[in-house]
This record gives sequence, structure tokens and C-alpha cells, in this order.
Amino acid sequence: MLDKKHIKFFQNLLGEDNAYFDQAHLMAYSYDATRKRHLPDGVLFPGDESDVSKILKYCNENKLAIVPRGAGSGFTGGALAHEGGLVLAFEKHMNKILEIDMQNMVAVVQPGCINMDLQRVVEEQGLFYPPDPASQDYSTIGGNVSENAGGMRAAKYGITKDYVMALRAVLPNGEVIRAGKRTIKDVAGYNIAGILIASEGTLAVITEITLKLIAKPKFTKTAMGIFPSVQTAMNAVYKSMAAGVTPVAMEFLDALCINAVEEKFSKGLPKEAGALLITDVDGDIEAGLEQDLATIERVFKENGAGEFKIAKDASERNDIWFARRNCSQAINIYGALKLNEDITVPRSRLPELLKRIAEVSVKYGVKVPCFGHTGDGNVHTNVMVADKNDPSQVKNGHQAIEEIFKITVELGGTLSGEHGIGISKAEFMPLAFSDAEMALFREIKRAFDPNNILNPGKMGL
Repeated sequence: MLDKKHIKFFQNLLGEDNAYFDQAHLMAYSYDATRKRHLPDGVLFPGDESDVSKILKYCNENKLAIVPRGAGSGFTGGALAHEGGLVLAFEKHMNKILEIDMQNMVAVVQPGCINMDLQRVVEEQGLFYPPDPASQDYSTIGGNVSENAGGMRAAKYGITKDYVMALRAVLPNGEVIRAGKRTIKDVAGYNIAGILIASEGTLAVITEITLKLIAKPKFTKTAMGIFPSVQTAMNAVYKSMAAGVTPVAMEFLDALCINAVEEKFSKGLPKEAGALLITDVDGDIEAGLEQDLATIERVFKENGAGEFKIAKDASERNDIWFARRNCSQAINIYGALKLNEDITVPRSRLPELLKRIAEVSVKYGVKVPCFGHTGDGNVHTNVMVADKNDPSQVKNGHQAIEEIFKITVELGGTLSGEHGIGISKAEFMPLAFSDAEMALFREIKRAFDPNNILNPGKMGL
């Protein structure tokens, strides 16, 4: 429980309708997509950057933990008050699109701005903000920046970091800093914006984001290849890219995913298939898209694809994408507990990665359906525990995850492509980073946040 003097300070600063300490609000902000619960000591809704500055200055002086929170849609516990403290929530007030600069093709937004809201507004003006996490309908830009969110379009367009030009942020002592500029080139000083991106709210609180926009492509086409095995599909992924085509997306489902979607939704998917690859291409010249699809079809078939289907219209396009969009919920048929990870390897190592994951599945007696963004090497592995109340099964599931992480690092990959580390993967950081690297991370954390008030206990720091 917070001391009454602290409660009074925040209520005086923000008003009682923006500073809550009742059980209902604490419960509402105690969880995220991990389904773990950590009760905060209070929930604060700042009205502007000045409020954020005053809150942080007070918390720093009184050693009160602060946890910045967007929509709470993260899969690793980054927005949870793991060690108590105050949740700083932006969705109520600091949620606006401040500017669309058509001349310089940038958008300026507050951290609580919803990703899809920004996409819709800029597309109405012929512009395009590509990062499209699966949570785009409700996740916030501030959360996307803090986790460096990706999405299906990352194969061609990159991820959040590739569109952040500048940030405004508040340090734990209340000082406001600017990082980056509204310019294409900027090599003056350290890349502070780069350090803050993916820092999961552990270094500073982001209050304003300047994003690069691009011209919206005029045409998009969708196709699907059906493969006899995961390995043949994975070979087709990196060989397609090497053939000179850069698809917007290159998504895959393995046999377990295909069968789960078909069992749950009856969409007419080929249950005998070993894998599906779904791809989008886009551009301003329709003939160029036809050429790209012809190249992809050739490479797919050279690598074992028995069928290649091109969507004729929007309805067929939606039908093709249905399986991928609904895969995550469908695989719940395999177990009551899903251990969902988002490992990433170089594209050429995908065949070996999926082969070794299959071996892990057999070793630990767990089903491991896999799907994801193979166009950028990002695979969602889902270790399914049949009985979450059986300690031995849960233990096997977690051991399988650890072994998959070790394989990923061995293949030159990383623990997370888009979900971040938070508390869920914190214990595995030493698998991917040396003692010297972990020590450097901690020194950076101390330089920004010497009293460790910002999102303590995250990322293994």
C-alpha cells in the first residue's frame, strides 16, 4: 500500500478522476496478454508531458517504481508492476495524432495513439505507416516503440525502429529530452532514440514520437503455396528472396496449425499438407506484381510446392489469410497451456531450426505447432502443455522452451523478434548475451535510471 501522502500528491496533481488506488482499477491494470497478474499500487493517467515530468520527479525522489503502459497487449509482462509501484497509463489522455506533415512525410503522435488509428488516417491521405503487429487494432504506438514491434509486413518494410525519426521522453529525474530529428540524416551525437527503442520502458518514459511515412502502394496481390513438408517450405522462403523478389509478407503454417484451423473452422485447407506459405506482393505497377508472383511460383514449385493459388479478388484474399490470422486461437485444441515464443534466425537457417524444433517436440512429448513471419526469419513456436495442472507436463514444456532458445542462439538467432523480453524471458538473457554484454546493459540502465524506479525487474536487468 502507498503512503497516504503519496496518494494525496498524485490526486492533487492529476485530480481524483486520473489517479486511482481502488481495488477495481488495480485489478484492471494487473495483467496483460501473458495472463500473469501483478497488482500495482496505483494507476495514473497523465494529461500531458508536464504531468509525466512531475510524476517521475516525485517518484524518483521517493523511490517509487513506475511502470509505463500502453494497451497491455504484450506477451512478456513488460507492462506489469512485477515489483509493485504505479502504472502510468496513456490511453485516456495522451492518445492523439498531433500532426501529419505531408511535405516531410512524417507523423507526430502521443504514446497512447492506437496503431490502426494512425494507419487509417495516413492512408486517407495516400500515405502509409507499414508496421502492423497482430495487435494493431488496439496496441499503442508507445508500446510498439518500447517493444520494437514487428508484423506481417516486416519482410519488405521493416519494423518499428525503421520508422522512428525522433522521440521526446522524460528521464526518471523529471528532465525532458529530445532524441533524433525530423530529418532524413542526423549523425550528431549518440543515437539516444535507438537506445530507447525496445528498452521496454526501463530507461525513460516516451511522451511524443515522430514517425516516417511512405507513399501507399497502389496494388497488392496475395498467393498461397502448399508444400509436402516444413523443410521444403522453409527452403522456398529464403530461395524466393534470393531470386530477387521482396514480398511484403511471407507467412507460414505447419501441419499442426493447418489441421487445427481446419478442425476449428472447416475452411477447406489441405489436411495432408506439410506446410502452407502465404505471400503478399505490392507496388505501383500491376504488371510488376505479376512478374513477382511468377518468380515466387517458380521457386515454390522448384522446392516441392504441389499447388500455387493466386487470389483473384478481395474475397479470395481474405480466405487465404483467414488461416494465418486465426491460427493462434485454433492451436488451443492441442493443450490447456500455450507457451508462446517468437524466436528469430537468419532466413537460411529456417529449415534446420524447424527440423530441430520437431526433435525437441518428440524428446519432451509435447506438441509444438509453429507459424509466423518466415519472410524475416521470425517463427512463433507454441509449446502446448496438455494438462496445465500436471507439474511434470509443465516442467517438460518449460524445458522444451529452454532447449529451443539454445538452438536459436546456436543458429545465430535471437530470443525475440517482436514480443520483447519483459519478465517472461528475463532468465534466458544470459543464453544470448555474454557477461560483458549483460554488464553493459546494466551500466546503461544505471546511467539513465540510477534509482531503478522505471519498470524494475524487466529484461533481466
